[in-house]
Amino acid sequence: MKRRFPVTMLLCLFPDKKLKIMIKINTYTHENIADDHTKEDIIEFLVESLEQYGDPKAEIEKAVNYAFGLNNKPGGVVLSAFNTVTQRIAGAVVVNKTGMEGYIPENILVYIATDKALRGQGLGKRLMQTAIEASEGDMALHCEPDNPARFLYQNLGFTSKYLEMRLKK
Repeated sequence: MKRRFPVTMLLCLFPDKKLKIMIKINTYTHENIADDHTKEDIIEFLVESLEQYGDPKAEIEKAVNYAFGLNNKPGGVVLSAFNTVTQRIAGAVVVNKTGMEGYIPENILVYIATDKALRGQGLGKRLMQTAIEASEGDMALHCEPDNPARFLYQNLGFTSKYLEMRLKK
């Protein structure tokens, strides 16, 4: 049975600017893949918005393709927050299924970013909540110790269980 994801609308208020912005959150999966134009917009947004916490465009594209279940990958979820005033992406999330269960979380949050002008307005929190709701099973993420988003993750219930160590070949 095909899972249906509701389109989430979020009203962002900027009292100091007397500005109201409507944000529409779209959910994409292997059953509901974004069209090529939207996919490219999401990738470009992540390349620009992740700043020092990002990866090269080719790596971000791999994660998005993985979430869409392309090339027989397990899939995942991609969220796109769309600013209805500017007609541009205001935020994006990529979650990949790990194909594991129990001993490793079933999902890994690979990327999350919000428009710099909208940070601190609750958009990142809403994107995280939507990603958690849209994913089945536990979720892990990697976060640099100096990343200010770390506090959002902790407030949403994420804990630091391990010190990650990697061997690069």
